[in-house]
Amino acid sequence: MYSFGENVSLVDIETTWTFDNYARIFKPEIMTLLWRTVWISLVATVVCLIVGFPVALVIATASPAAKAWLLLLIMLPFWTNLLIRTYSLLNILGTRGRLNELLGWLWLRCNDFLSFIGAGELGLLGEKFVPIKFLGTPSGVVLGIIYVSLPFAILPLYSSLERMDRSYLEASMDLGAGQMQTFFRILVPLAMPGILTAFIITFIPALGQFLIPDLLGRGQVDMVANVIQRQFKGANDWPFGSALSLMLLYVTFILLALRAFGDAAKARRESIR
Repeated sequence: MYSFGENVSLVDIETTWTFDNYARIFKPEIMTLLWRTVWISLVATVVCLIVGFPVALVIATASPAAKAWLLLLIMLPFWTNLLIRTYSLLNILGTRGRLNELLGWLWLRCNDFLSFIGAGELGLLGEKFVPIKFLGTPSGVVLGIIYVSLPFAILPLYSSLERMDRSYLEASMDLGAGQMQTFFRILVPLAMPGILTAFIITFIPALGQFLIPDLLGRGQVDMVANVIQRQFKGANDWPFGSALSLMLLYVTFILLALRAFGDAAKARRESIR
């Protein structure tokens, strides 16, 4: 109801059934914000799938005893509060954080190796190590979302791969297919239901991320959830904040509907066969 209303005073909202709040979503600055939200979420989701697939495959093919321990390692982050995990990333991704310390150490070792082989005077690595800035950049926000979302990608992939009939893989290898052919033409299609599920489960929460861009973005890499929060707490524009919130809800419904329609179409094709 608020999304179809307008402010009539500092505390009162009148429902006038206006669409102005939705029309404001198509302003250039809001469309830029939405595009940034989508591509950050999409990049983080794709990386989670690329990293999570081999991890899920290792877990699915492990022995029962090892499988239990590996699943425990994947679930351990859920036992720690998200706020604490995000604050820990500040210590890792900072200019003087642990990641830059590691990169600086690697820079020194590579520089020593180049000096040892007589190529140090070429200056291939520069005169000194320059720390990489992660905080306040899209890359830092993407890394934070990947860290939080990776378990959500691994678990559906593992569930799909564990139920897979491995005789298909053996038959592919026996018929002369190489490992890459078997991977892309047999393994990936068989795991596609899990891949789609992992994509949706990872992408939808990434769209609504608030804490990670707020802390790691340092106010310079806003996503749509940060703007929604400001409409309710700072700008006192609840109608526009409600319209933005409902827009995220519509995107979620559309993705889930497409997934349901795809499952229904697949079930019909299998029933015909």
